[in-house]
Amino acid sequence: MEIEIATIGGYEEVGRQMTAVRAGDDVVIFDMGLNLSQVLIHDNVETERMHSLDLIDMGAIPDDRIMSDLEGDVQAIVPTHGHLDHIGAISKLAHRYDAPIVATPFTIELVKQQIEGEQKFGVENDLIKMDAGETMSIGDSGKVDLEFVNVTHSIIDAINPVLHTPEGAVVYGLDKRMDHTPVIGDPIDMDRFREIGREGNGVLCYIEDCTNANKKGRTPSENVAREHLRDVLYSMEDYDGGIVATTFSSHISRVTSLVEFAKDIGRQPVLLGRSMEKYSGTAERLDFVDFPDDLGMFGHRKSVDRTFKRIMNEGKEDFLPVVTGHQGEPRAMLTRMARGETPYQLDDGDKVVFSARVIPEPTNEGQRYQAEKLLGMQGARVYDDIHVSGHLNQEGHYAMLDALQPQHIIPAHQDLKGLSGYVNLCESEGYKMGRDIHVSRNGNLIQLVD
Repeated sequence: MEIEIATIGGYEEVGRQMTAVRAGDDVVIFDMGLNLSQVLIHDNVETERMHSLDLIDMGAIPDDRIMSDLEGDVQAIVPTHGHLDHIGAISKLAHRYDAPIVATPFTIELVKQQIEGEQKFGVENDLIKMDAGETMSIGDSGKVDLEFVNVTHSIIDAINPVLHTPEGAVVYGLDKRMDHTPVIGDPIDMDRFREIGREGNGVLCYIEDCTNANKKGRTPSENVAREHLRDVLYSMEDYDGGIVATTFSSHISRVTSLVEFAKDIGRQPVLLGRSMEKYSGTAERLDFVDFPDDLGMFGHRKSVDRTFKRIMNEGKEDFLPVVTGHQGEPRAMLTRMARGETPYQLDDGDKVVFSARVIPEPTNEGQRYQAEKLLGMQGARVYDDIHVSGHLNQEGHYAMLDALQPQHIIPAHQDLKGLSGYVNLCESEGYKMGRDIHVSRNGNLIQLVD
């Protein structure tokens, strides 16, 4: 059976992920993501109103025209998790393919919300929920199966999909960290990865996320970030001024910890911002979390400002707002607070806790720098980098290679500089660039089996 892989997006940058795997006549697409930084550099861009071709030209979504060179029918579109760099282009591209979108329940719900907000295209692809540990048949040959393997990441309900073919398995390894003690959900299923490495013809190809491949050691568990956050917030228990926290809205485990520790220090947590309400509200509706009954979630700007007024009237010392804006996004809640554009007034000595790292990209770095400067000008004290990454460091990569023993490796989820560390790591394990390590670019085809 012929096996061919199209590296469509995410092979020159972190963002707009999209990969297609052809096994005989059957094609499966993994991820359809957005490169948010390419949107942010344009003022007041509303992607939901834009045509896909304009977004492709902007570099915001994958250029999927290479799909016309794949001789087969798309049988499934499989997003690995709910981050926008993996699902943000589904509403713009999925309607081109007569195939269902297959994902875990939380991811499917986020995809559904993306589609409902789309104002340019009608996306009518079927939405199929599949849990980690389950398998489904692909196409009519009866020879190709899709399996979901549970992984841990900075968003709940994440998986690595595996396409089982007669030539061996194709493991799509974006995005994960090796967390054996997660705050929410099950640990990464390393037992299953080791089994896949030993089954049948083994692993034909491993497509790997190289975000942290240049970082030594292993990525800490989310429990490490949770204890760091606990220590920081408990140290503020006797402070009688304002405390504000921000983190990735999609990071439900971190939001859960913030809510819990706010209660512990005698403050009422409240979640503010559209994306904060979206992700946490969805997680609660699907029973992934059980927030306190009195937890407020407000996304609309008028509702947020009314909440800020109530906090100021009743006393900042009794509340802990958890807001959007960890990257300094211009329209996010924290940035508006830093500019003095909300009823919430920051005073000298007030605490601002960033439970997030800056995404290493110039636009984000510039925005975050500006936001922190503005906060400092109002007298706020910034607590930075209370976080652990959602991606594998080097020791995690070694462990995955040892488990899977892949015949071929395709590095992804970085630019060429970022891919280099992973190439060096693989070569130290006996692989060779140009032989079984395939460094690709967006829009390329890789023929693995003729």
